[in-house]
Amino acid sequence: MAKDEAKASDFSKGLLKSEELYKYILETSVYPREPEVLKELRNITHNHPQAGMATAPDAGQLMGMLLNLVNARKTIEVGVFTGYSLLLTALTLPEDGKVIAIDLNRDSYEIGLPVIKKAGVEHKIDFRESEALPALDELLNYKANEGGFDFAFVDADKVYYWNYHERLIRLIKVGGIIVYDNTLWGGSVAEPDSSTPEWRIEVKKATLELNKKLSADQRVQISQAALGDGITICRRLY
Repeated sequence: MAKDEAKASDFSKGLLKSEELYKYILETSVYPREPEVLKELRNITHNHPQAGMATAPDAGQLMGMLLNLVNARKTIEVGVFTGYSLLLTALTLPEDGKVIAIDLNRDSYEIGLPVIKKAGVEHKIDFRESEALPALDELLNYKANEGGFDFAFVDADKVYYWNYHERLIRLIKVGGIIVYDNTLWGGSVAEPDSSTPEWRIEVKKATLELNKKLSADQRVQISQAALGDGITICRRLY
């Protein structure tokens, strides 16, 4: 099999200042262990005009480990795009596992659906074409869902992350994990507004507020990692 080399578009996901160092990480530790169906979906997504929305493969690798560490069976994904993180989750879950996947755009999901079917894990996915807040509220309408999920991954509209958090903290079990993507927002959270492109400002402000609130939230143990565009891992404590 040909060596899986890092493509230029992969580097847009990393915050490391050295492309060579990020390439080393991907080609040494990430790509050799990436399942072939994930490679296939990643390569398909490279051709999408919004390819930068996809989950970074190094962040995905950590997600897979976290899913295993909590023995996840029931999970939630808010924001699907072409389904890289969704496929990763479905591959990691046991045969009777289930992931509720929420996204407004079914068209993007269907780009990755043939690969999901090829991987034999479509039956683990409950795709819900919806805005996230109504879908999460619908889950909370059923008392049995409170504390009924092991893991959640959020990569959707950044300005609503805290609203998602207040709902997910009720849906995830004590000891379960919520992962938020893009919590460093291209590194702009540490830059003056004068250095931040106008299109990044609104989400930058929301991200700064989210990071402050998560840091103060005593309901969760947190770790913010500079993987991809920054991820924050929250473990529910009570």
